[in-house]
Amino acid sequence: MGTTRTPRGMWIEEGLRALSTGGPDAVRIEALAQSLGVSKRGFYGYFSDRDALLGEMLDTWERDTTEGVIEEIERGGGGTRAKLERLLTIALFTEEPGRGTAVALSVRDWARRDETVAERLRRVDNRRMDYLRSLFGSFCSGDEVEVRSMLAFTLRIGSHFVAADTVHGAERRC
Repeated sequence: MGTTRTPRGMWIEEGLRALSTGGPDAVRIEALAQSLGVSKRGFYGYFSDRDALLGEMLDTWERDTTEGVIEEIERGGGGTRAKLERLLTIALFTEEPGRGTAVALSVRDWARRDETVAERLRRVDNRRMDYLRSLFGSFCSGDEVEVRSMLAFTLRIGSHFVAADTVHGAERRC
């Protein structure tokens, strides 16, 4: 009887989970194998080392939180305002698809200590800002495009650092 291999994606998902709870230092092959209930031997069938896994985790996060979100917004159709409404609803009221806000915050923290991660984060943020600019640019002009894009983007990130209670009974919707 053959051995069932743990799929590559499960290693990446478990790595992202570890990153979200403990930062990059928590992404350890032995700990991931234990969480998955497998031996660490299978890891090396997919990845040459821990750094290769970290790179693929970042690739997955980048793809899902940029092109994945943009594709979801565009698939919904409608005009620019409908797309903006969908984007803001996703950004402000839901977790990032398949990843969760904790991963994004962990990547931001990691980028403060690792220039390679910081470069990737800049690429992700620039892609997100470019998309916002394209949407706002369809009905605004000049500095207003940049201001609206920056406000929408910083609201997404900054809302996770606010500790204030919400008004009792109020929904987190506009």
